[in-house]
Amino acid sequence: MIPQLGSARVAFQGEPGAFSEAAAIQLLGESITTVPRHTFDSAFAAISEGAADVLLAPVENTLAGSVVRVYDLLLESNLSMVAETILQIEHQLIGLPGATLAGLNSVSSHPVALAQCEKFFLAHPGLKRVPTEDTAGSVREVMSRGDKSFAGIAARRAAKIYGGEILAENIHDNPENFTRFVLLVPEALAPQLISPAANKMSIALRLAHKPGALLAALEPFSRHGVNLQKIESRPIHGRPFEYQFYLDVESGSRAALDSALAEVRHSTTLLRPLGLYPSAARS
Repeated sequence: MIPQLGSARVAFQGEPGAFSEAAAIQLLGESITTVPRHTFDSAFAAISEGAADVLLAPVENTLAGSVVRVYDLLLESNLSMVAETILQIEHQLIGLPGATLAGLNSVSSHPVALAQCEKFFLAHPGLKRVPTEDTAGSVREVMSRGDKSFAGIAARRAAKIYGGEILAENIHDNPENFTRFVLLVPEALAPQLISPAANKMSIALRLAHKPGALLAALEPFSRHGVNLQKIESRPIHGRPFEYQFYLDVESGSRAALDSALAEVRHSTTLLRPLGLYPSAARS
């Protein structure tokens, strides 16, 4: 919980009942006002448009990997991470009240959710998969169509919001399915929201095109006792076969982290801290 944001307007990608909305409530509490947006681009724009105060966005799923569009938009924005939360993803099959699993013909959801329920579909080969933009949106569509042969896959909360009925519980293949979400705020607001317990930093960096550049950039973290939790490369738009790196690092000492960053900066052509925040545990 961040007390200063207890009544904030929080943008997220998706529709009411989406996993992102559940993560926002998990992190900030029930008193927030959630602001659903159809796309990540629209969610990032919500703050500058005055529609939201902060943004909650997914950055990584333990099965599907990184949410690359969020990283690209973050680097282009004037937003900073100040918190993270980890949400367990549990998929429910949701239909109209009175519908039955045996009576279904089609099941809709986000393509990632459909893929994470492969064993369910193998056990029910007659079901047609219908990809949609959002898990919760698939349930809203089920309810608006009024067709008992049509169901959606979403979070349990979506059934409650739209008045659907859970026809089959926890149909996901892997229970170790977690998504990490980050809370993004305007950079000018970030310093007053950074927790005293902050021990994790996300960083974007670019390197000179020369042998050993990556090793030279990473070595200071080891020397100062900073744990490198994650490193990922992404293409630089407009510069074919050149890459930027996204890092998550962790240290119990802010001084050690600052010293490491000062040395890393000498080995990079760009170094941008994306945020400092406490490392979250699984929910």
